[in-house]
Amino acid sequence: MHSYQDDVVAWANEQAHLLRSKRFDLLDLHHLAEEIDDVGKSEQRELASRLAVLLAHLLKWQYQPERRGASWESTIREQRRAVARRLRNTPSLRTCLDDPDWLEDVWLDARMAASQETGIEFDHFPAACPWTCSSLLEDNSPPGDA
Repeated sequence: MHSYQDDVVAWANEQAHLLRSKRFDLLDLHHLAEEIDDVGKSEQRELASRLAVLLAHLLKWQYQPERRGASWESTIREQRRAVARRLRNTPSLRTCLDDPDWLEDVWLDARMAASQETGIEFDHFPAACPWTCSSLLEDNSPPGDA
């Protein structure tokens, strides 16, 4: 038997084999439960990352109009599509969009990224996100201002 701590990939393959073989008595239930929980957390992190990139680019678009270009517009469009695709493929992630704490963390990440990428002071950006979740996913061109 492979150890979860020593080689998680070998352990995962072994656990899958045990499941398919219906050898439930040999399963490492504790670590299996942790890994299943981690799948959901990973999906949430991916959604948060995509949304933070989208928001950071919308901030850059709004606060540096003289630097607007096809690259920023392309990134905004791609992140909108990626967020929409993730929500379509994993509908339960929509609950994240209703969680004010989760959204606050995403907004904080977006503000930090926009500040680092633009040189604009962090506090110059709004403390609260000026866009609604539904407006963020609209594929309008060019991206709308807040």
